Amino acid sequence: MFIGEYRHTLDAKNRLIIPVKFRDQLGDSFIVTKGLDGCLAVYTEDRWMNMIAKLEQIPSTKKEARLYMRSLTSKAAECSLDKMGRIQLPQYLVQTAGIDKNCAVIGAADHVEIWPEDRWDQYDEDSSDSFETVAETLTEYLQ
Repeated sequence: MFIGEYRHTLDAKNRLIIPVKFRDQLGDSFIVTKGLDGCLAVYTEDRWMNMIAKLEQIPSTKKEARLYMRSLTSKAAECSLDKMGRIQLPQYLVQTAGIDKNCAVIGAADHVEIWPEDRWDQYDEDSSDSFETVAETLTEYLQ
């Protein structure tokens, strides 16, 4: 399980340090793609394959299924760590997420998210105000 929040910077070659605690869990190769809420999502190969298999079960006649599958896979890149524990993000993913330099790399249980630091800080602040209300609405799923 991926947990925690870490701050790192993107260098001039779009390389980003992945926190040590996440490296072993991610494995040798993993997938980075467009995530929800304006971040990038990082999935292990197993998690990615399971997610795609589930999406393939949705009839392709559903417009939303086609849209989501295309958005998810067209923005995906297979990545691996270099000897310094960094990944090199493709320019299109950096632009997709609006990353300038400072990033928040967070654990989100079954995947990792990479956020522009200022966007993460704003999201975190906004969501903190409604944390308890959201928890109440999800109670039935948490039992």
